[in-house]
Order: sequence, then structure tokens, then C-alpha cells
Amino acid sequence: MKFLRMRATTVVLLMLCLMYFITYLDRVNVSTAASGFGKEFNLNKTEIGLVFSAFAYPYLVFQIIGGWVSDKFGARRTLIWCGVLWAVATILTGFAGGLVSLLLARLLLGLGEGATFPAATSAMSRWVSKENRGFAQGITHAFSRVGNAVAPAAVVYIMAAHGWRESFYIFGALSLVWVVMWAFVFTEDPARHPRISAEELAVLPPVKKKNLQIPWGPLFRRMLPVTIVYFCYGWTLWLFLSWIPQYFLHSYDLDIKKSALFASSVFFAGVVGDTLGGIVSDRILKNSGNLKKARSYMVSVCMLLTLLSLLPLLFTHDITISVLSLGAGFFFAEMTIGPMWAIPMDIAPEYSGTASGMMNTGSALAAIISPVLSGYLIDRTGNWELPFVGSMVLMGLGVLLAFRMQPDSKFQQARQQSDDAVAKARA
Repeated sequence: MKFLRMRATTVVLLMLCLMYFITYLDRVNVSTAASGFGKEFNLNKTEIGLVFSAFAYPYLVFQIIGGWVSDKFGARRTLIWCGVLWAVATILTGFAGGLVSLLLARLLLGLGEGATFPAATSAMSRWVSKENRGFAQGITHAFSRVGNAVAPAAVVYIMAAHGWRESFYIFGALSLVWVVMWAFVFTEDPARHPRISAEELAVLPPVKKKNLQIPWGPLFRRMLPVTIVYFCYGWTLWLFLSWIPQYFLHSYDLDIKKSALFASSVFFAGVVGDTLGGIVSDRILKNSGNLKKARSYMVSVCMLLTLLSLLPLLFTHDITISVLSLGAGFFFAEMTIGPMWAIPMDIAPEYSGTASGMMNTGSALAAIISPVLSGYLIDRTGNWELPFVGSMVLMGLGVLLAFRMQPDSKFQQARQQSDDAVAKARA
């Protein structure tokens, strides 16, 4: 009953938080379950890395397409269809009989989840006020990190009681429950929601008629620096999500329960980082009125702190130092999420689904390369710390490129100036 008495905007944000939580449960449970299916199917680390990254191929392709679909047809229908697909894919993973069927199930998962975050951003552009964009993106992604943190322990518990396959059946069923709830509680236009209040509507941005003629070239050029920075972040993200459970299991010869506990502690640091990052970004914006400081400068500082946090891994092999170093690194990396995902809404609110899809393409590309290359390096060298060198290099690059992002210059304004210049030249 308390759920029914919540403000409509709170209910929508909570539903998006649950979606982020469930999608990451379904996305990263494979990392812990690998100890089960890897042994059953006799897979090496490179092959397991392929299973980790397979979902990212269609995920990459459908970022921009999914963003465009959500801008054109709405977040409600987009997320209903996506939810059904990723739920079915999760369940099918439990029916896998070998490497090929595992890869096919993961490809279907990537297809289902490809449009989820751009569609969620499109929904937030109408359901969240400008002053709370950083917080909304931070808290939703914090729930995804809760999914990261819960998945290892939950999968281990289910595997111990039933087996690795059952973990996928349970998580898939949870996804279907979310789809049904989303269909009942969300409307595209907040004003059409039966429980929206006048007070809530007063602070929400006006819903404009969608302009289906998306200016692809100018929008791509504006989002390109943001996409590259997000690739740098995504490399570290997917290294952590794919290999951290296996890192503690094999690098320190721990049993699966202890390795899951250490992995969960690292991921919980990301939960705090996501939440705090969105709050800090919005606070900087409120106090300074400067989007460049609130978004670009903050991302640059947090990436630098991530790099510095990971450095101790190169000089010592101690489990306490490793947990603290990885936890701090993930905390600061996740502090970039709130400001990064607010940027597409800052730059192009009318095309926020498409713009965020362009940005998330960077992370999707990293999701393809990072797990496989990391698995290859571990297979060839036996060194579990070596993959983190690539993370540090890319974080250093992100520190510099973050200054090229321009969240303070709205795309529509820049586009109008460009059109005026062209008109003058023709005259």
C-alpha cells in the first residue's frame, strides 16, 4: 500500500532503479556461474571471456538504434519488448549445452538489453527535473551496482543449493515480473499519469512533440568526445564486472564463497560511488550554475583518482591491499556515472534517447574487447594484475578528453547557430 501512496515521479524512478538492478543481475551472473559451466563444458579463460563479451555485440549495435526507437515510439513500449527479450535470454542461458548455445543465449541477452539504458534516459528526460538529473542517473546506476554486488553471493547460494542453471531460471522469472509492473505504472507523458500531482508537473520539463527528423551528423559530432570518454570508463567497468569474481578465486586461491564475498565488497563500493557522484554533480551545478564544472571537470577528477587507486596493484600482491585498491578504484570510476549520463539530457533533451545511445556505444565497444583481451592476457601470462594496466592507461586518456565535452552548450542552440551560418553563406 505504501507503494501506491508514493508520488508518481518517485514510483517511476523506483521502477527504473529496479530495471537497472535486474538487468545487471542478468548481465553479470555469468561471471560467477562461470566456475560451474566452465568446468562442465571444459572451457579455458579465453573461451569464458568470449562468453562474457558475446552479449556486447548486439548490445553495441542496438545502442543507437534503441535510443532512436525509444525517442520515436516511447520508453514504455521499448522497455516492455526489451524486458521480454532479456528475460527469455536469461532463462535460455540455463538450458545451454555447451559453448555455442551459451554464446547464442548471451547474444540474445545483448539484443534485449541494448535499448534499455537509452530508453530509461529518454523516460527520465520527461520525468525528472533538470536540477535532479545527476541524482536520477546516479541512483539508477547505483541499483545496477547493487545488482553487481548481489549477483556473486546470490549465484553462489543458488548454485550450492540447486546448480548454476537454476540461477538463470530464477533471474529470468524476476525480469518477467518487472515487465508486467512497468506496463501498468508508466506513461510517456507525465500529465497523463492518473496519480501525477500539479506540484510534480510544475517542476518537470514541458513535453514537446517529438521531432522525428534526428540531425544525425551534428548530433554525432557533439556526442563523439562524450562517447570516447565513456569508452575509457567502460574498459574498466567490464574488466571489473567480468573478471573480479574470478580474480579473487584464482589469484589468491580462495574458495568460491570467499571470492564472492570479496567481489561483492568491491561492487558495493560502486553503489556508494554512483549515488554520491550524482548528488555531488547536482550540488556543484546548484552552487555554481556551471555545467562544465558539474559534469566535465568532475568526470576528469574522478578518472584521475581511479587511476591512482589502481596503482598499488602493480607493486604488491596482498589481498587486503587488493580489496582496498579495487574498491577505491571502482568507487571513483562509478562517481563519473551521474554526470556522464546527465550529459545527453543536458546537450540534447529532445533526442536524449539517441544521444545516450551514442554515448553508451563507447561502453558497449569496451565490453566486447576488454573481457576477451583480459582473458587472453591471463591465459598467456598467468598474471591477474596485468589487465589493470590497460585500465590505468585509458583512465589517464579519459582525464584529458573529459575537458572536450561541452554539456553547457545545448545541441539545439549549436545547431541553430550552424544553420544561421549556412544561411548567411548561401546569401
